[in-house]
Formats: sequence, C-alpha cells, structure tokens
Amino acid sequence: MNSSASPIIEGSLVKEKNSVGETGLKNIHLTISYDGTNFCGWQRQDKAAAGRPVRTVQGELEKALEKLAKEPVALIGSGRTDSGVHAYGQAANFFSPIASMEAEKYIPALNSLLPKDIRVRAARPVEQDFHSRFSAISRTYRYFLYPETTPPAHLMAYTWPLRRRPNLRVLNQMAAHLQGEIDCTTFAAAGDESPSKFRYLESAVFYPEGSQLVFEITANAFLWKMVRSIVGSLIYYESQGRDGDFFKEILEKKDRSLAGPTAPAQGLFLWNVNFVGKRRH
Repeated sequence: MNSSASPIIEGSLVKEKNSVGETGLKNIHLTISYDGTNFCGWQRQDKAAAGRPVRTVQGELEKALEKLAKEPVALIGSGRTDSGVHAYGQAANFFSPIASMEAEKYIPALNSLLPKDIRVRAARPVEQDFHSRFSAISRTYRYFLYPETTPPAHLMAYTWPLRRRPNLRVLNQMAAHLQGEIDCTTFAAAGDESPSKFRYLESAVFYPEGSQLVFEITANAFLWKMVRSIVGSLIYYESQGRDGDFFKEILEKKDRSLAGPTAPAQGLFLWNVNFVGKRRH
C-alpha cells in the first residue's frame, strides 16, 4: 500500500442535470484534505472557548463558501474528526446557490479563500439525495507511527514517535481479529453516545512504509476515538508480550477497562470515504 497512491474518494459520477433538483440547487461533493494540528476538530462549534471563536475545519469551509455565494451555505461532512486529527480524503457536500458555477470551479475558488491548512482536492456534481454521511459505505483511517529514534521535524505533527521497533508479525496477528461484525465496546471512549457499539470492520493491517509504520483500518463507521484506542492498545499489548489469542479474548470481554492507552491524535488521518459497494448498516 502506498500513501502517495491516487485517491481515494470513490463515488459514482452523475450527469450535471441529475444534480439539480426541484430547488434548482446543484448538490456538490468535495474531497478535502487538512492538517488538523490547529483545529478543534472537523465539526463547527457555535460556542466560544474562553471568549474566543473555536476554529474548526467545517467552520472555515463554510466561511469560504459564504464569501463565494454571498449567503450562508451549510456543509455536510461524512463524519467528525477530533482535535489534532488530519484528513487526506474527507468527504463533504453542499447545495450550491450559484447556478452558473460548474462544480470543478469550486476547487480554485475555495482554495483561494481557505487557510493553507485546508485544501479542496476535488469537486463534482452528485445526485440530489447524495449525503456525505448517510451515503457513505465505509471509511478508511491510517495511523502513522515512527518506530525508531526521533522523527525529523517535518513529521513530528503527523506521526507517533515510538522510539522502538515493535514486532510487526505479532501486531498483525492481533489486528487479524478486527474483521467482520464486532462489538467494539472495549475500544469505545468514555462519553461515546452511540446507541450500538457494533461495527462492521472490513480490514485492519500494519505495514512498513519508508521509515514509518502504518496501521490501516476500514469499517462502515467508527466509535468516538475508536481507531486511536485500537492503535494504542495493540502497541501496548505487543510491548507486554501479548499475542493474537490474548487480543481475541480482550475483544470478547467487551470491557473498556482492559484497553491500553489511547494513541495520540497527531498520527491519525481520515484517509478515504468510499461510496461504492454493499452497505452493511
């Protein structure tokens, strides 16, 4: 797997006429990357922190859209990312009030108005009933770890420095159990309000990439902080000499107190949102 591979958000493209409904507004799908270091997550927050506005990715994008459209424009994201978490392929859509503007024109127009830590990578028309969250089939996250020594300065905000090289074979023995319909209670953060802790996991694997180690996981959806909890737990269990059978028992016990430390936010990227395939639930 190659992080430089071309992207990633897949979806069925539709003719322009199909993206215009009775309202006359085009439904536009965006592919967005961002550096989450200086954001309080994806979701717009209407409250201020210590009297100051809270900076969010959705908030910055909606400000740019409002400047273009000369009116407020609501942006629908495929899911939330937390403070400090990045994205290479976040998906979002909005209904464009600018009838004359083709979808692809939004790429340079928005990028000219956005801060440098957000980039619109693609824009396309989609059907009226397309919804970035509810139309998504699966999401893929990648978590980057730096196994040995200290990472170079340009990677410090985008990787977890382990300062040791874990056993990749053991990590993948444990990760192999993250497949299928699973009760993920063990890795649900305190305060997660999801009515069900079951998620359908398609795959989970560790692999080396250059000087880094990458954990890639794909599922229909994720619980709050679930990926970071899984990564931190797997690294901890491996450091304690545990194996795949131990991890299987941990999953089956569905006990949050058995999880390891949560991995730091800076290594996590929302990598891909997929809209093609079988919907699990």
